[in-house]
Amino acid sequence: MLLLSMKLGYYIDSSIHIPDELMLAIDPHKLPLGYSPQMGSDEVYPLVRVGCFKFPEELVQYMTYNIGDQCPVDDVLIQRLLLKGCEPLPRRRYRPKSPTNYVKPTPFLDSLWATPLDTSIIWDPYTCKRLDYGIDHVLNTKPRGTICIRLDIGGGTATFAARMRERNVTIITSTLNLDGPFNSFIASRGLILIHVSVSQRLPFFENTLDVIPETMLEFTLYDIYRVLRPRGLFWLDHFFCMGSQLNTTYIPMLDCIGFKKLRWNASRKLDCGIHKNEWYLLEKPMK
Repeated sequence: MLLLSMKLGYYIDSSIHIPDELMLAIDPHKLPLGYSPQMGSDEVYPLVRVGCFKFPEELVQYMTYNIGDQCPVDDVLIQRLLLKGCEPLPRRRYRPKSPTNYVKPTPFLDSLWATPLDTSIIWDPYTCKRLDYGIDHVLNTKPRGTICIRLDIGGGTATFAARMRERNVTIITSTLNLDGPFNSFIASRGLILIHVSVSQRLPFFENTLDVIPETMLEFTLYDIYRVLRPRGLFWLDHFFCMGSQLNTTYIPMLDCIGFKKLRWNASRKLDCGIHKNEWYLLEKPMK
């Protein structure tokens, strides 16, 4: 441990056991033909960022495995190390797990709009999987042709609006030019846009919209309720919150505003810790 600390230039807790694989990954390796004039050395040093060793416990966990065996599915650990600045990660001598009953991906160009099969993806670290609402699932909650006008807040390049337009639904996309000319891009696609932020009152009259997707802000929620038609849909997609906040803050807020829950799914989001990953489909009731 003292030797490792001297190599790295700062102290590492002596109680942490450093596996041989980690030492092998960071130690210089002798060139097979000896000294190289081009390199000016007889050794080559692996590229391992010094910042990795600021998190020795996670790094040791990452480098602890049986050589040549199938490596554990540790996507969450890898993600955590990368986000902390441990990049690139040390190399490992292992065989990655392959998907069960692997099937080749959908051929290009069809693959651009196809959901990958479960048999082509490793789902082990995740529980949410395909817990999601498709466009047609939402449209099927109402009689055919009754959803006509929709507001998409934070709609990016309006791909969702284009998909809905194919289904004869008019989409008004709200977006800002954050790191890109999104509004001009949307206009060039022949779609309708408004250049407003979520902090201001929605520029629509009461009871005029059929569907609105959004994130959770109380004033915005009341404004969404105001402009939705009776029995209009509020589609809240991919919203993350702490589990304790769900029952103490957000559910009472939605109930207080008056939304009726049509569909409500929750799954634990494990890659960032104990969080909730939520999909809601709410309806403005007749009053």
